[in-house]
Amino acid sequence: MKKIGLIGGMSWESSLVYYQLLNQLTKERLGGFHSAKCIMESVDFAEIEALQHEDNWNRLSQLMIKAAQNLEQAGAQCIVLCTNTMHRCHKDIVKHTDIPFLHIAQATGEEIENMGIKTVLLLGTKFTMEGDFFKDYLQNQFGIEVMIPAAKDREIVHNVIYNELVKGKILGHSREQYIEIIGKAAMLGAEGVILGCTEIPLLIAEKDVSIPVFDTTRLHARYAVDFAHS
Repeated sequence: MKKIGLIGGMSWESSLVYYQLLNQLTKERLGGFHSAKCIMESVDFAEIEALQHEDNWNRLSQLMIKAAQNLEQAGAQCIVLCTNTMHRCHKDIVKHTDIPFLHIAQATGEEIENMGIKTVLLLGTKFTMEGDFFKDYLQNQFGIEVMIPAAKDREIVHNVIYNELVKGKILGHSREQYIEIIGKAAMLGAEGVILGCTEIPLLIAEKDVSIPVFDTTRLHARYAVDFAHS
């Protein structure tokens, strides 16, 4: 079993879910008392959040590179970045480390492809929805068309993440807003929805909507466990 290196803390609520999933999936695979071999480098999300909203991605990349290098030096055999948004820095991480980087969009794209879906809605932070790093990956690697909500709805999705979910607040009204946004996209042709922020699965589940849900947190964790046992 390979040792999984986790860059966490963005937010710690979703990092907790990663740790839980890695161990649950390992136990399902191996049975008995088995659990995942992993190590986590957890950052201070207050610093990360401030730099994101300052648009200081050079400094953010430096922090992610350092976190990844710390994991590599500690014996990790792969890097799992426990957040969608910070995958914007993944090329810099890959450039400055020598162990495999397990990309969250690769895990997600493989599942979408396996289900034969060609058009999906992407929900996440504004950085993820409006940036190209996730959308282009799915388009270039899998030929998947990615839709994003209208500008007003993007604001709702983003604000719920930063004002509620990362603070552990799960509100019914916000769930209803997300369901409405997903419903509108389904009417426009979305065959599935990517929960492209690791906190969104705390709010939305498959049972809440009429189209398939792609939980990037769960898919990423499963991808890491598969790698650890390859």
